[in-house]
Amino acid sequence: MDLAKRNLIDLQQYIAFLEENNHLVRVKSEVDSHLELSGIAKKYEGGKAVLFEKVKGSDFPVLIGLYWHRGILADLFNTPVGQLPFAIADDIRAWRQSPMESPVVKKGPANEVIEKDIDLYKLPIPHHSEGDGGSYLTSSVVVAKDPDTGVRNLSIHRMMVVGKNRFTLLLEELGHLMDYYKRAEAKGQALELTVNNGIDFPVLMAGAAPASAAPMEMDELGIASQLRGEPVELLESQSVGVEGIANAQFIIEGKILPKVREAEGPYAEVTGYYAEREDRWVFEVTAITRRKQPVFQSILSGKEVYNAFGLGASAAVFDKVHSVVPEVTAVHFSNGSVPYHLVVQIEKKHEGIQRNAMMAAFVSHPFVKTVTLVDSDVDIYSVDDVEWAVQTRCQYDNDVFFVDGIGHRLNPSADNDKWTRMGIDATVSIPREEKFVRATVKQVNLEDYDIEGG
Repeated sequence: MDLAKRNLIDLQQYIAFLEENNHLVRVKSEVDSHLELSGIAKKYEGGKAVLFEKVKGSDFPVLIGLYWHRGILADLFNTPVGQLPFAIADDIRAWRQSPMESPVVKKGPANEVIEKDIDLYKLPIPHHSEGDGGSYLTSSVVVAKDPDTGVRNLSIHRMMVVGKNRFTLLLEELGHLMDYYKRAEAKGQALELTVNNGIDFPVLMAGAAPASAAPMEMDELGIASQLRGEPVELLESQSVGVEGIANAQFIIEGKILPKVREAEGPYAEVTGYYAEREDRWVFEVTAITRRKQPVFQSILSGKEVYNAFGLGASAAVFDKVHSVVPEVTAVHFSNGSVPYHLVVQIEKKHEGIQRNAMMAAFVSHPFVKTVTLVDSDVDIYSVDDVEWAVQTRCQYDNDVFFVDGIGHRLNPSADNDKWTRMGIDATVSIPREEKFVRATVKQVNLEDYDIEGG
């Protein structure tokens, strides 16, 4: 993919593209970022993106919904919807073979304005759900450096505003950022970061890439560069030794404090439940820079997270599973289940490879709880078709197995961060008996017919 040639590497360019292609709704009435903004956005979930032009108490508009419709993302990338994960997987593979270096500059769009008075409450950070503990950053990409090697890592974390210059945030136990923080904390040092809001989709994809796709010794910005089709330009920071994304809308600089924990949560997570309020890590803001006329971006938990996370994760998982079992032709995180239910499609040549494919899928991503294996005649993007395959091709006593493993702490079904994984073989045995021949109809082109009202 080459977004640079299409001039689509900037949030303002995205907004113009959305408007030109009838993918954007503008809310011109003033709205409150406390619950009202997300309440309106929820009404459009899965459809057009929403730009809130006037947010109470703020000078900045807010965009929500850029990622909650895969058709929009396919248009942005000029790629068919079904090919998106494969195209991303190809770019991740190309990055590992020949990574691009990111140039660092002193001035860029994201530091046109340097805020003298740090006050997070001036930013239109939404309070999304009624039970949330406060206002949250949900779509900002964190850039950090390995405290020993200096290699950059990108990641995305929920961050709750708790003061004019203070967030509390969640770190994932299996993530690279947690590894960085533990090593810095062991030395009594803070871990410096930049938090980049209003970035382009390739940077978000790089931030959402699972650890299995991105070796710790490689700079993950290279993934974004590969997806863009040109190197991602970085910006020197005002107060920390970590760079920001030069074409971001806002860059928040600061550090995660060592040996300090403060309350974070509750927060309405992608699971549809509230994550509990607990003492978690503290991020102290040391500087804020921005564009002259920035647009703040947020993500609403739900479809937008499924797509933003699911595409990158699907690409990385497919790459891993296909390398182990070449007969695997596609994978998809089932809608509404991200990141827990993975549907795997296979062109089965012989019996016995099903278990290998499902085990490879479990290993490919730590959050996969259920794997459903289907034949190539099943549409993995259709919940109805997958359900049909399970109910007509799976014998539960022979085709279902269970494996104990580490669970995802955000999923309330996990017990002490552990759970049992389930593999479902919904493929037809080879040779295929006649009773499993799928009914078909003749393929026709409706343009060949005179049809009224269609």
